[in-house]
Amino acid sequence: MSEIKSFSDYTSKYNSNVDYSALFGGTSDSSSVGNTNMLSDYAAIKNGSYGKLMKAYYAKQDAEKLSGKGDTSQKLTLMKTSADSLKKSADALNDSSLWISSEKVSKKVKKESKKIKKKDEKTGEETEVEDYDWDAITKKVKSFIDDYNDVVKEAGESNTKDVLRNASWMTGMTDKTSHLLSKIGITIGKGNKLELDEDELKKADISSLKTVFTGYNSFAGKTAQKAAGISNAANRASATYTNNGTYSKKDSSLTSSKIDKEV
Repeated sequence: MSEIKSFSDYTSKYNSNVDYSALFGGTSDSSSVGNTNMLSDYAAIKNGSYGKLMKAYYAKQDAEKLSGKGDTSQKLTLMKTSADSLKKSADALNDSSLWISSEKVSKKVKKESKKIKKKDEKTGEETEVEDYDWDAITKKVKSFIDDYNDVVKEAGESNTKDVLRNASWMTGMTDKTSHLLSKIGITIGKGNKLELDEDELKKADISSLKTVFTGYNSFAGKTAQKAAGISNAANRASATYTNNGTYSKKDSSLTSSKIDKEV
């Protein structure tokens, strides 16, 4: 099984300097020839030959996917679903209400907030205290890690360049944050998957947890951004080009979005 490592590991596998001149009929430095080509291109679009050319080109791409050179539609759909789940779980950790202690909230909110039950390990007695909801925090962190690992696994088996690029950026960002993650019980294991020590998580300083999981530029915030990039890349790769120059997917607006930038 493939593993996501760093972006540089993929530069030799994929050549980004693709020459599309054969597809569009070449270029010329001469303005007169350029004008002629422009008129020729316009005529090709008008009479439908351009659409046929593009349809044939994308049919070839689909054939390559089926032959094993690219990702199947099913794999891309699964990739998009997993990336969407990761973004959702990252956003859930970024929810400010998760990080408000009932001890510090206003009187109005305090009346509505629930007290946390804590059990004395020696006596077994349960008492209600005003604290962070550690069970809720742990549950959301575990969900985030499961979703993160699913994306890393599926992206590592992908043959779609933009999926790999966004995934490698994500794992690279995680590696750079590893020291901070280790302070809250999260470590990077085999295949760049995350591992959680729940006991260490619950003993962690709350300020460290907030640093990791809250804010646009936090680890959770950047992971959400990269998850969106992976989802968009899978969506673009699975879109079908039609003979009238559009994409068949309902969310075709994603195909014209800007190239995902490293954060």
